[in-house]
Amino acid sequence: MNIVIEYAINGLQAGLLLFIISAGLTLSFGLMRVINMAHGSFYMVGAFLGLQMAVLSGSFVAGLVTAAVGSALVGLAVERTLFQRIYSRGPFAQILVSFGLIFVFDELVRILWGGEIRGLVRPAALSSTYEFAGARIEGYRLFLIGFGGLLSGLLLWGLVKTPFGMMIRAAVDDRESAELLGVNVRKLFSVVFLIGSAVAGMAGFVAVPLVNAFPGMGDEVLISALIVVVMGGLGSVSGSLLASLIIGFVLTLGQVFAAGYAPVGMYLVLGLVLLARPNGLLGKPE
Repeated sequence: MNIVIEYAINGLQAGLLLFIISAGLTLSFGLMRVINMAHGSFYMVGAFLGLQMAVLSGSFVAGLVTAAVGSALVGLAVERTLFQRIYSRGPFAQILVSFGLIFVFDELVRILWGGEIRGLVRPAALSSTYEFAGARIEGYRLFLIGFGGLLSGLLLWGLVKTPFGMMIRAAVDDRESAELLGVNVRKLFSVVFLIGSAVAGMAGFVAVPLVNAFPGMGDEVLISALIVVVMGGLGSVSGSLLASLIIGFVLTLGQVFAAGYAPVGMYLVLGLVLLARPNGLLGKPE
């Protein structure tokens, strides 16, 4: 029983962390139909900026805020200077530009912080281990579950229950009609890009105590994030959340029973889902 509880906690933590990593991609690709292959770079930038501030200040919270603000500003600058110029040029231009950004950000991080792997000690308040029904549960993993659950709930609530979310959905469904009703779609998409970058940066920072920080770390999560968006269904944030949880549990079990082949399970699940539901778990035909 204790092993089942530990696997459940680890799988839930992995799934929620994967969701907040991929949330920005869900917004840009799933809703805005903008293919930003450099999304993982914002995850990496947030990790390094937050880590630098946490080391200098000795505060985990200061690092988290710096990761969010820094990644948001970098994402906004990229969107304003590059993506706004290529929105109308279609997916091929977006893919080429964002692929180029991956190399640029990887080299910038290597120049600024070096190529070595950097770690972060878990905050004292979150470093304890708790026992429940014979299972040993790490306090930091519980924090990640709470943090991921809070961000997931805020994101879903914001898209479904707020006027801002209604404007986003309206602009995605019919941009011309939304603009005729007075919605500034270009500004709206900039805000969505900013929010997605900030969430990715926070995810990168909170992941450092588990996976460390190193140049190119965003490249490794990009494939998982794309799988989540496609598997959940384009335009469905709740579908991405469900896909993240499924992938999180699959990867957790794969690392236990077949450590070298854990990613195979992720691709297998994706293939089975798309065979049964070509539009994704909660996606709609377009």
